[in-house]
Amino acid sequence: MSVGNAIIDSEHKNLLIMVNDLSAIIKTKDSAALLLALEQFEHWLCAHFENEETIARAVNYDFARNKLEHEKLLKEFQRMKKEAAAKNRSWSGSTAKQYSRFLGDWIVGHIMEEDMLMKTVLQTHDYSFTPTGLAQ
Repeated sequence: MSVGNAIIDSEHKNLLIMVNDLSAIIKTKDSAALLLALEQFEHWLCAHFENEETIARAVNYDFARNKLEHEKLLKEFQRMKKEAAAKNRSWSGSTAKQYSRFLGDWIVGHIMEEDMLMKTVLQTHDYSFTPTGLAQ
């Protein structure tokens, strides 16, 4: 699932791990742990989106479509996070599956459908290409 850049690929891998961790936490119905994990995920997700945009600009990739998708996905994630907080341990097994499926489908779908579009341009640069100004 490589998009052709070490930073983006590494961040994708970390986000996938975080989604798996979130799925496990969702199943425990531990709302405090879930809300903390969702906050951490959102932080890393925003940093990842910033980094993708920085890298795209540095390689002269038209990022407008990706940026719109990032905004849409972040809004959807924030809606889900707010909903999870409101449920406060009262979510059903089907809701837990829905959240887990949403996160997994969303991150994989985003990588495969949006981020892979950058691959051709990214491959014209060294795999370890690192522009200045990346988020931490």
